[in-house]
Amino acid sequence: MILPNFLLTTLVTEPPHAPVPKSPCFTPDYRNEAPAHPSRAFQGSERVRSNWRQIFGFVPDIQSRVLNHAVNGSEVWSEWEMSGTRVDGTQHLMRGVIVFGLQGSRAVSARFYLEPVEQASTTVDDAVRAQAHADNPT
Repeated sequence: MILPNFLLTTLVTEPPHAPVPKSPCFTPDYRNEAPAHPSRAFQGSERVRSNWRQIFGFVPDIQSRVLNHAVNGSEVWSEWEMSGTRVDGTQHLMRGVIVFGLQGSRAVSARFYLEPVEQASTTVDDAVRAQAHADNPT
């Protein structure tokens, strides 16, 4: 799979002591939307740096992979998997999609759908029932 330069740049993980991890990929006025969690939206590349410092602090061996992607003009749709071991020894695993809006080779926006992988052993019926709040299944 040939990745766009933007995705290749974002995949480069840097040590937690790096002065500005991940910042060259994002414009200063970068906007991150989280449609499934609207209160998690933020703006600015400084916030990106802060988030990555926290991630490296709690998951120092984090590995990121782009499983698939599509480019449509200045948008890059990308499917991600991020995994590693947290400092407490538990596994960290997130999967999902990030849709980046680009300006040149830097992100000006993203719609972020990356979520922790659920380890519970629920069925699709359990999930649908919980989401629909069906207390009386038939």
